Formats: sequence, structure tokens, C-alpha cells
Amino acid sequence: MADSSKILLSGEENGEQIKIDPSVLEVILGIAAEKVDGVVGMRGNLTSGIKEALGRTDRGKGVNISIDQDQKLIADVYVYVEAGVNVPAVALKLQKVLKTQLIQMTDLELKAINIHVVGLVFKDSEIQDENDTTELFPEDDE
Repeated sequence: MADSSKILLSGEENGEQIKIDPSVLEVILGIAAEKVDGVVGMRGNLTSGIKEALGRTDRGKGVNISIDQDQKLIADVYVYVEAGVNVPAVALKLQKVLKTQLIQMTDLELKAINIHVVGLVFKDSEIQDENDTTELFPEDDE
């Protein structure tokens, strides 16, 4: 999850400041990541699993925001991709979409966006074909 520190945005015109919790940025990036073609889902944790069991959605799951020594933002994104897609192309698209989305919504830039492919998800039809095999050793009814 995000660091407990707040990200500070300073107003150039009147000197006002806005504090943003990193978990808000995680939600923004999580929603944007789920909309990229080839991304099937995001990795959750125990907390997001409990929330889903209670009927709530955890929009920030699969995204971790950290702040390095230079006060620059680094995003780690954990995704499941569809089997058969070009994984490097999906990762590159994710990086571009997430960078653009964060700039548009908060005017913040990410120093790095690390994409971690957690797993591949196969379509249901491929899984059903594997289940339709005949048994190697059928039971004798004798």
C-alpha cells in the first residue's frame, strides 16, 4: 500500500497547497490500468480480498505508489494479462496510459512505472477443451 506521507501540490498563483494521499493516486492508476486492452485483472491482497467478499470493490488494488529520496513518484503495477497477447506491447501501453492519466488528473509526473505481470489468464473456451478429455483409466463396472 502507499506510504503514509502526503504528496504536496503547491499553487503557483496564490501559494495555496493541496495534500494528496498516495492511495488516491493508486485508485486513479488502478482504474486506468484495468481499461487497457490485454489486462484482465489486477493483483489483490488480503485487504482487497476481504472487501470483495463483502461486496465492495478495491479500486487501488494492484498498484503501489512509493516516493524515492528525491521526492519523485514510482508506481509498481501488478497485472494479469490475457494469454496470447504481446506482453511487452501491453506493458508499454500501460506505462503510456498511466503516465498520461496521472498528469491529466493531478499534474504529477511519475519517475518510473514498473509493470509486473503476475500471471496469464486463459479464455474459458481453452479451459473447457482441456476438461473435455476422456479418462485414461475408466472405472470398470464389473
